[in-house]
Amino acid sequence: MTTDPTSAFRADPPQIGGERALLQGFLDYHRGTLLWKTSGLTGEQLVRASIQPSTMSLIGLVRHLSEVERYWFQLCLANRPVELKLWTDEHPDGDFDLVDPDRAEQDLANFREVIRTSDEIANSYDLDHIFVRPRRGEYSVRWLYLHLVEEYARHNGHADLLRERIDGLTGE
Repeated sequence: MTTDPTSAFRADPPQIGGERALLQGFLDYHRGTLLWKTSGLTGEQLVRASIQPSTMSLIGLVRHLSEVERYWFQLCLANRPVELKLWTDEHPDGDFDLVDPDRAEQDLANFREVIRTSDEIANSYDLDHIFVRPRRGEYSVRWLYLHLVEEYARHNGHADLLRERIDGLTGE
């Protein structure tokens, strides 16, 4: 009997359940997929932009999705100031471009902490709760979950390609 190598990072989302459990399950599944795609690599491998001419790397995706979660859950939903920004006016793609192999493990730890904080925030609101995105209008928590699932799914496709170019690992 073989063990699924992804099981340490993700569980299949529920097939039956309430709306919130399904939304959270799919979001957790996609978060876990990204963690799986980054597992077992060195800092040098995590920062490698392996699909030219793009500067995208696996750790860049982790940093980007950390920023996405901070923006939506902390700034927009909870109206909390976001202290850590990975981009600047000079480097608008700093989450991708300003990567450092010596910081890769810290970036992964920060990502896990951002996920914990996002879940804590989201759990304190009903799915029908309406919040205001600065300069963009009103959104529901339900929409936020769907958007994050879409964002992760798209970037996990990128992670698949990046990981395959680094060491040949393939899989969903």
